[in-house]
This record gives sequence, structure tokens and C-alpha cells, in this order.
Amino acid sequence: MFGLFKKKSEKDQLYATYKKLLKEAHSLSTSNRKLSDEKVFEAEEIMKKIEQLN
Repeated sequence: MFGLFKKKSEKDQLYATYKKLLKEAHSLSTSNRKLSDEKVFEAEEIMKKIEQLN
């Protein structure tokens, strides 16, 4: 309850974006493979940023 107004760290925000992109890529994989590949590429770029923060 006390963490209700606590802001997320940059790492947490990037990880949430990473998971969102992978979810979108998975749903697009059946209908549009090119867009799916682009989403996976974007997710990989975000993972690189997360690894640099460590």
C-alpha cells in the first residue's frame, strides 16, 4: 500500500515495454510476419538497453 505512489525505475519501464512488444509480435506472427519481425527487433533493442543498465 505504501508503494502505491512509487515511480517505476527506468529498468522496470523498459522491461514492461519489452514484454508488450513480444506479446504484440506473437499475436502478429499468424497474420503479418514482417510486422512481427519488426516488433521482435524492437524488443531486442530494448533488451540491449536493459542489459546496459545492469
